Amino acid sequence: MLSRWGPFAASLPTVAALAFPAASLAASGGEPCDDPFVCVGAETPAEPPRQPGGSSDDRPEESGSTGSDQGNSWVCTYSKMDPQPPGGSSVWEGHKPGDGAVYVERCFYEDNPAGTTVIRIFWSQEQPAAEPAIDPAIVAQRAVDKMRLRGPAIGITPKPGGRGVVGMPVYMWTTTGAETYGPNTATASAGPVSVSATARVSRIVWRMGDGATVTCTTSGTPYTASYGKKPSPDCGHRYSVPSSTTPSGRFHVTATSTWTIDWQVTGGGQTGQLTEIRDSAVDITVAEVQVLN
Repeated sequence: MLSRWGPFAASLPTVAALAFPAASLAASGGEPCDDPFVCVGAETPAEPPRQPGGSSDDRPEESGSTGSDQGNSWVCTYSKMDPQPPGGSSVWEGHKPGDGAVYVERCFYEDNPAGTTVIRIFWSQEQPAAEPAIDPAIVAQRAVDKMRLRGPAIGITPKPGGRGVVGMPVYMWTTTGAETYGPNTATASAGPVSVSATARVSRIVWRMGDGATVTCTTSGTPYTASYGKKPSPDCGHRYSVPSSTTPSGRFHVTATSTWTIDWQVTGGGQTGQLTEIRDSAVDITVAEVQVLN
C-alpha cells in the first residue's frame, strides 16, 4: 500500500519510512503519485507526531512497539532533507524554497534502537536540535557487548592435574582467538549513528599464587619438550617454594586480560577507546625435588 501526504509520519517496526521523488518511484516499478514525495510501504498513523519542542504527550502511539520500549528515553534526530523538495510541494506548507527548509525527523527509543522508529518530514524556519544527542560511546559499548570477550584460555606448565618442580621454568600463555585474545570486531547502530569497534588484548597480568605478579604484553609462548629447561622468552616464572606452603596445597593462578577497544563512527568522524577486563584461573601443583641418599 502507498500512502501520500505532505508532512507525514510513519510508525514501523524498523526504519522503513523513506521519502523518494516520484520519478524514482516510477523507475523502480512503484505506483506514481501527483506529489513528488511519497511514503513507501507505510500507513498514516491515527495521530500526527509531536512538533519539535512539543511535550511527550504529543508523541504518537507506535504500532508494533514492544513492552521493552516503555520507559526508555525517546531520542529524536534532525537532518536537512537533501535534495530539498521542489517549489510547490505540499511539504513546504505554503512556504517557498529558501524560506527555511524541509527537515527529516527520526525518533526511536534509545534503549531499543532496533524497535519502533518514527520518521517524518516537515518545514521549519530553523533546524531543530537533536533531543538528546546520541553518544557514540554508548553505541560503541553495544558493539562490545556483541563480541563475547572472555578471559585468557590458559596454557601453563606444569599443567593443572600434573606436578611441577620448584626452580624449574614455568611457561604461561593463552590460546589466541577472537574471543580470548583478538582482534575482535563488531558494529552497532542507534538511529543514524553507526559505530564499528575492534578489540585486542593489550596485556595479561598473571598472579602466580605465591605472591608474584607477571605482566605479559604478548599471548605468551606455548611450551614444547624441545625447550627443555630454557625459560619462556616472553611470559614465564619460577617458583621458589612448593605449593604445599599454601592452605590448599596448590597455587591458584589467575590471568587477567585487559582488552583495549578502538571505535569509530562509521563513515569517519568521532573516534574513541574503551577498556574491558576479563579473568581466568587454574590451580597447579609444584613440589620440591626429592633427593635420594
